[in-house]
Amino acid sequence: MQLFYNPTITADTETFFFDKEESKHIVKVLRKKEGDNLYVTNGLGFLFKTEITFASDSKCLVKIIDSEKGEASNYQLHLAVAPTKMNDRFEWFLEKATEIGISEITPIICDHSERKVVKTDRFDKIILSAMKQSLHYYLPKLNEPISFKDFIKQQKNESLKLIAHCEETQKKSLKETVKPDQDVIVMIGPEGDFSEKEIKLAIENNYIPVTLGNTRLRTETAAVVACHSVVFINEK
Repeated sequence: MQLFYNPTITADTETFFFDKEESKHIVKVLRKKEGDNLYVTNGLGFLFKTEITFASDSKCLVKIIDSEKGEASNYQLHLAVAPTKMNDRFEWFLEKATEIGISEITPIICDHSERKVVKTDRFDKIILSAMKQSLHYYLPKLNEPISFKDFIKQQKNESLKLIAHCEETQKKSLKETVKPDQDVIVMIGPEGDFSEKEIKLAIENNYIPVTLGNTRLRTETAAVVACHSVVFINEK
């Protein structure tokens, strides 16, 4: 099944047009025609089965013939990750985390961050593409980049809050700390790790220091490992 995305569709929508770019892809590349079915999500958990009623490469019209809402997870996973020096590594993390099943992502700028300026336009496209490819019906939320300190101040909810770092201090295992059906925030630092000051601030704000294993991982690898570990723990 090939999945399309349209954020404007609701449970009350009866017909809608694809934009010019999507219409051209549907008609010219996929060679779809009137009467063919397309599957569309709005990124909010709905899967819509539609039928093409007008196949134009500039404005493809479909009508909704069926819909269902996917089951929402019993937990939310929010990863706050320092952008990597090489942009393609962070983009790889975004793609894989979306495929695995993440709820929310925040790029955080840390004391040791080598990349201080982050543009998220391309990030949005990567996440959307990964959602469609992996047949997820919930689009992860991508927040604007924020400083480590400001991120810490913002998180006042009841989530389990974790910070993964490489300092030789007392830490718990992530797999032994996370429990099923529990909202989780995990912070992953830059190539130079979090500073001692940042770790101290996090602990003062009820973040639990955790380890992801016995080996030293790259930022993007650590983020994917953390994402998969939480999702795996929550598998039914």
